[in-house]
Amino acid sequence: MPVVFVLLLLLLQPGIVLYDRMVMNGAAAEGCRLLATRTSVSGADVEAYRSSVLRRLGSVPQEEHFHVHDGGGCSWEILLDGDENAGEVSVTVRNKVEPLPIVDAAATLLGLVDEGGRLTIEVSASAPSQPQWIVEGESGLNPGAWVEERR
Repeated sequence: MPVVFVLLLLLLQPGIVLYDRMVMNGAAAEGCRLLATRTSVSGADVEAYRSSVLRRLGSVPQEEHFHVHDGGGCSWEILLDGDENAGEVSVTVRNKVEPLPIVDAAATLLGLVDEGGRLTIEVSASAPSQPQWIVEGESGLNPGAWVEERR
């Protein structure tokens, strides 16, 4: 029976990390779609986009083995880059996870944890800000010229 519990424990940590990565990947991809619509004229604050990504990350349980809260604050790190005028937009999301017992000893021996004994998970997503057919057209990124071409 103890062997079964140890094996179950060893299988649980990869499941937690996989779940975190899936949610983080989805949030980063959604952040890319939002950033691709961000204009410098609209004056939209980057914090609005960051909070949208954070809202998507809300499906990760606020439990230290899924997501660590350092000093009462959230340990999510969200890096946003680009807007509709950039060739490409990217979102990077980092998270810290407290390893389960037994796994933490192995992770420490392998050097996979930071000085606080936590695993860091990072996911990046990038996407072109405009579809290729728009960029390659004669009128480029000028919507006024698109209307003129259709007349």
